[in-house]
Amino acid sequence: MIKLAISGYQGKMGQRITALAAEDKEFNITAKIEMNDSIEAVKAADVLIEFTSPEATIEHLRACAKLSKSIVIGTTGLSEAQLSEIKLTAKAVPVVYSPNMSVGVNCLFGLVRSAAKKLGLDYEVNIVEAHHAHKKDSPSGTAKRLAQIIKESSGREVKNINAIREGEIIGDHRVIFESSVDKIELFHTAKTRDIFVLGALRAAKFIVGKKPGLYSMEDVLGIK
Repeated sequence: MIKLAISGYQGKMGQRITALAAEDKEFNITAKIEMNDSIEAVKAADVLIEFTSPEATIEHLRACAKLSKSIVIGTTGLSEAQLSEIKLTAKAVPVVYSPNMSVGVNCLFGLVRSAAKKLGLDYEVNIVEAHHAHKKDSPSGTAKRLAQIIKESSGREVKNINAIREGEIIGDHRVIFESSVDKIELFHTAKTRDIFVLGALRAAKFIVGKKPGLYSMEDVLGIK
């Protein structure tokens, strides 16, 4: 049984992680951490799932490194400096980091990679993403990752990411490849936040026992 610590357990994501992990026979929740709680509670766990603020995430990452604990990071809005620290820390402990833990979105990453390779520079590419009005980072980490995949696969820089913030949209991402003769659209919509939770729990199962390193959800799913 995997001993699980959950950070930010009183938040929307934390509550669902707690609920779904409690239903999964492979997990034993040994620590639930909030802002003023001691991160030392992670000592009793095998892995920490982290969906909090960028600042709290880095603090908890450092604690996991000190305690030699695996960590799954689903926090968004991380700065380049914070991402660099995650990469550096992953040399010491196993880390799963993804801007989107959804299995479906990570399948979208694979489809976009394949399309970009085959279509090359013959197609213009645009990305449209929509989230709830309360989301702070814009464009989303997922949209940035899609743009990165397209650049890596085709050499094309995506100059236009249209970010929409309205209502209570959980998460929509659309990638549009367009030429003078046709248009291809790849689209994913999140119906419930549980898609991120299920992905994070899958990542936690994957990372326990792994060697130190930085892993993505594509590694977790074997779709790279």
